[in-house]
This record gives sequence, structure tokens and C-alpha cells, in this order.
Amino acid sequence: MSHDAPEDSRALARLTELLRDAPAPPSQVQLERGLSALHTRLAGRRRSPRKLSWTVAFSLVGALLLVAALVWRGRGAPPERPVAVSRIEGGQLLQGGYLSESGASGIRLSFDEGSQCALSPGGRGRLRIDAKTGVRLLLDRGSASLRITKTREPRWSVESGPFVVTVKGTDFTVDWDPTSERFELTLRHGRVVVSGPLLGEDFVVRPGQKLSVSLPKAETVITEERAAAPASVGTTPAAPAASPLAAEPGAAATADLPAAPKPSSSVTSLPTRQWPAALANGEFDRILAEAERAGTEATLETAPSEDLFALADAARYRRRVELAQSALLAQRRRFPASPRSTEAIFLLGRVAELRASGRATALSRYDEYLARAPRGTYAAEALGRKMTLSNELEGPAAARPIAEAYLRRFPGGSYAGAARTLLRVAE
Repeated sequence: MSHDAPEDSRALARLTELLRDAPAPPSQVQLERGLSALHTRLAGRRRSPRKLSWTVAFSLVGALLLVAALVWRGRGAPPERPVAVSRIEGGQLLQGGYLSESGASGIRLSFDEGSQCALSPGGRGRLRIDAKTGVRLLLDRGSASLRITKTREPRWSVESGPFVVTVKGTDFTVDWDPTSERFELTLRHGRVVVSGPLLGEDFVVRPGQKLSVSLPKAETVITEERAAAPASVGTTPAAPAASPLAAEPGAAATADLPAAPKPSSSVTSLPTRQWPAALANGEFDRILAEAERAGTEATLETAPSEDLFALADAARYRRRVELAQSALLAQRRRFPASPRSTEAIFLLGRVAELRASGRATALSRYDEYLARAPRGTYAAEALGRKMTLSNELEGPAAARPIAEAYLRRFPGGSYAGAARTLLRVAE
């Protein structure tokens, strides 16, 4: 046995190396073939003068199985199987994934892993199921209510116009109106990430929040909804009352502003902030509360550039117009050479539009931004808003050249539809 041990050790080491470097975990058939070859070799050795003890044979077999199991486990759990539609009510799934409604009560889909999806009556959408990318619902029009079973990896996404909602396991309703270019999402449970115009990448919506985005108005509003039990998919949930913190567009935005707190006597009392992360998580009230506890004026004079930007966004989402404007002006005054200072010009235009008489001011801000950053982050939005406001303030004749410029530069942009409408009217 002592003569065989080095050779057997080398063979086992080679098997281990092959298993480790294999491009995929060994299948059951491959394991059985390997074991069969090992048994044949052992049988030959028993007939040869140099006999291998059964103890060594079983040790090699056990070691081989152990190595295979360790390699399998090291490669992680096997991939989840693709999701499949198990039942459709109120319509059918046509070739190409088009959801065709057969009645007047909407379409309800059930999936084999437990997820559910319901399209509102008259809603239009398409379903894409791929083993690698998961399930995509392309909502062309109307409302869709979804309850997604939680999985290890994000396997579901909803695309509504230019917006993409990535989900892992959650309960929410999304609505898209292509005519008015308005997007809404109400999250009842779980966590979703939204990407799209005016939001950027990976905008997080928390349970109990409603996100509304109006592209023509360049307006983003977050409201808090009353906590409620998850609604059954296929039924229209009762509309919870919005938080009074979210005023209606065009309403006076300064009426509910608290009295400006006195500046803090000590700058060292300012908290350690993580406001950009809090903003990404939708914690707007936390940012505003911390700024007020530290003293608004002290915060505006001492906060770093990114914190000022987060404070301005939080105030804008909560329609705290004066605070949003003050934070953006502080950004420009204190950090004039930073990229955020240029972006603040555009956002000052957005803030001006929240005032009943602020359209002319907003228009001048967009002109200033486009002059300073013609290819900047907000160039498409600034040009689209300029076109819209020019049409409202000066009429279609003034807006059409801007519409032509917009289509030349951003033919697939958020305001392309409005620009084409303006030009069609002129024909």
C-alpha cells in the first residue's frame, strides 16, 4: 500500500484540479462516469500483484464525492429557473408578448413562482420573459398593479415610457399616461428603484410613498400615503390621502413654511451627515429635520457641496421653495467652480416654476444654463422646458424654432412628442 499512496495522491490531486477549473459544476452523469472509471481502475489493481486495500478505495471514492460537493457549493447555488405564466384571466398573451384584453375588466396574470400582475381596463402592455434577464413588463398605457415574489436577484422590471422600475420582491402600482407624459408609482410594500428623466439613476422609493413625475412640467413630487395592508392584485386599491406636505401644483408653496430658526451658536453642533444617501433612499423629511435642528442658516454656510445639493432636492420635493432656492444659491456662492454650481442654475429654474408667477424667471435660468453647459447633464430638460415656457409665454411662433432645435439634438428625448406636436400644428 505504501507503494501506491503517492500515485493515488497525485491522481486525486489532479481530479480536484480538474473539478475546480471546470467551466460548470459536474453533472450527475459526469459524476457517475467518473466513479465508474475509478471502480474499473480499482478492479484492475485488485487483479494486479500490487493490491489496493478496500480502505484506500473507499477513501478515494469518498474524497472524490467530497471534492465534487465542495466545488459545487463553492460555485454558489444553481440559477433560479425561468419564470413562466401559469394563468391568464380577462385576455390572452399573443405572439410577441402582446397582452390582448378580451373583456372590459382588465387582464390578470399569475406566474408559477407566485407573482401576480393586473392591467387596468383599457391598459396596454407587452410581456418579455427571458431566462437570463428575467421578466419585463412594458406598460404602453394605463395602470398595472403587481405583487412580486421575493427572489435572490432582481428578476422583474417594469418599463413605462422613459421610466424603468427594478423590483426584487414588492407590492406596487405603476401608471403611465403617454399623452400627458405623466408617470406615477405607489409603493405599498417592499422596495423599488426607479430610473428615468428628472430622477437620474437608482432613485429609491420607500413603502408608503407615491412618486409622481410630470415631464412637460419638469415636476417631481413625492407624497406620503397612509399605511395600508397590501391590496389584492386585480382590484383597485382605495386612494389614500396624501400628506399635507405635498401641495398641489401652482398652489402657494410658502404658506406652510415654519419660521426660520435662529442660527446655531456653535457650528460644532452640526450632525454628521449622510444626506446624499438619505436622498437616494427617499428620506427627505429626515434631511429637512436635521438641517432645522442644526440651524438653517448655519447649515447653508457650513454644509459641504453635496449636502447642500441634497438639501435643495429634499426641499424641492417637499415644495419648500424658499429653502430650496436658498440652498441652491448657497451652492453657487460658496462653490462657484464646482459642476454642482452650474447644475444649480437649471434647478433654480425648476424652483422658480413652482411659484405662480415664476415662469419668466425660470425661462431666463434655462437660457443661462444652456449658455454655460450646452451639453450638460440637464441640457435636454432645460431645452424642453424652454420650449414649453416659450409656448406658454410668447406663443407657438416663438416655440417652434426651439422645438426644431430640440428634435435635432434630442430626437428621442422626453419632450420630443411635444416638439413634434408644435411643428405639426404649424403645417
